[in-house]
Amino acid sequence: MLKKVPCAWIKAVRGHERNSPLQQMYKKNVEVCRHRLAVTPVVANQSHNVTMDFMEPYRDCVLCPRRCGVNRVLGGEDARPGYCGETDQLRVAHVGPHFGEEPPISGWNGSGTIFFTGCSLRCPFCQNHQISHKGVGRGIDLEQLAREVIHTVRRDHVHNVNFVTPDHFFPHVFELVSRLRRQGLSIPLVFNLSGYQSKEVLERAGDYVDIYLPDFKYADPSLAARLSGCGNYPRTALEAIVEMVRQKGFLDSFLTDASLAARGVLVRHLILPGKISNSIQALSTLFVEFGPDLPLSLMSQYHPVVPQKDKDLNRGVSGEEFNRVYSHAEGLGFRHLFVQFPEKGPRQLKEASPFLPDFERPEPFPLIGLGREEK
Repeated sequence: MLKKVPCAWIKAVRGHERNSPLQQMYKKNVEVCRHRLAVTPVVANQSHNVTMDFMEPYRDCVLCPRRCGVNRVLGGEDARPGYCGETDQLRVAHVGPHFGEEPPISGWNGSGTIFFTGCSLRCPFCQNHQISHKGVGRGIDLEQLAREVIHTVRRDHVHNVNFVTPDHFFPHVFELVSRLRRQGLSIPLVFNLSGYQSKEVLERAGDYVDIYLPDFKYADPSLAARLSGCGNYPRTALEAIVEMVRQKGFLDSFLTDASLAARGVLVRHLILPGKISNSIQALSTLFVEFGPDLPLSLMSQYHPVVPQKDKDLNRGVSGEEFNRVYSHAEGLGFRHLFVQFPEKGPRQLKEASPFLPDFERPEPFPLIGLGREEK
């Protein structure tokens, strides 16, 4: 049965199961690795005094798995931007409600998003190319950002605060979360991530987050190396998601049938045109590791933002490509699945996409207001 929901997302409700070879592999994997899937509550570490020296990690930066070791502190000796393109100067491209996330995240009032400038993955096909590659954004201090977040929460009644690609600014983010909590903020905190995070950094992050929205972009190391310069992405991302699930469990709205999520993990996979074997392998990998109850978003919204060297990536996902991936997800038996069905016909480079933001505009998203309650 398929249920209509806002923002072009369809919630697929699974019926019967099949006893495929991959399902047998999952069952064997659970017996061997059950401890990896057990949720271990994260207790706030009171010894974490982020205010005391929260800038220190920028001096020899190893915040992401690239571990570039750059001194990102402005004014310091040999200071320069890291691989992410950023120094220690906090920069954001947009703060405000967003309605393009999955329904338990966007709800009816929107998700209170903070889009950070820069990215440690820097995929050439990034849908947020303006901020991940071009450096669109403004410098801001923590006090001002805290004011803007609180203003958005009070004005728009957003359901959560959503930190989009925050990991290269994690020291600032941890301090910001601490300040927001001291000011009485109690709505869920969301980390919206590329999946390319180290387990060690995530262990520290667990004190400051309620919901993880990680990508699982690649299961093919050679494709990850060619497109994003990180052949270790599949292994690193899988270890990262295991850690996220250990901390927070699966997204709770699927377990309770609540309209809004308050805690847990929802994994996303963006289908890339011409790379269907990667998508099929990615879904199989996730199934074998986590089983049919893993909350999963299957996205077909890929849009060629800038011309790509890989000719496949200069068009959108075709209906045939999507159907192959979606059929594989159904065949595996994923029970908790959000799906974006593609528009008819692949989208070309110069055509506008309703999901594509323009961060040089005051309101970047064409879909702003979709699903908002009338006042």
